[in-house]
Amino acid sequence: MVSTDRHHGFESLEEARLLLALDFVTVAEVLPQPFRLSFEHRDGRAEHIPDFLAVMPDGGRWLFDVRPRQLVKEDDELKFAAAQETAAVVGWRYTAVTGWRPHVHSGVDQMSAQRRPLQDPLGLQRELDAPLGTEPVEFGQLVESTSLPAVARAHAFFRTLQAALIRYSDSLIPSNIR
Repeated sequence: MVSTDRHHGFESLEEARLLLALDFVTVAEVLPQPFRLSFEHRDGRAEHIPDFLAVMPDGGRWLFDVRPRQLVKEDDELKFAAAQETAAVVGWRYTAVTGWRPHVHSGVDQMSAQRRPLQDPLGLQRELDAPLGTEPVEFGQLVESTSLPAVARAHAFFRTLQAALIRYSDSLIPSNIR
């Protein structure tokens, strides 16, 4: 995760999606499977291990269980309720993530590609800048002039898109606010 500057384990794509979403609120820490909860209920005893405990930037805690809605069984609901009660007792938030609206995952996935600055370890930006002068240069001709045209094409496309988005977002902000 970018916000914690380290990798976090996950057991499903649903858990990976939650970690990606948490990265956008810049969590301070994420602890996978933070504790084993043992509890009694009317039919006996049960145990449950929540999936994640997130430490938020303000120091608050948020406990998560992740299970696709179609896989949640009656005993899962009991375990989720016990985790929710436990979280409430210690002043934490609790959420059972059982799915995402279709547009949320694709939007977060697209934005996640922009979380880190574009690196240029091969120095292609210098090669792309070199032929630029006062005369226009066709995109294909520009990338073919580099030592690695296929990589330069992706690099130049991203930079062009990035510049266009910056110009567009600047046009949305009134000049008296900038």
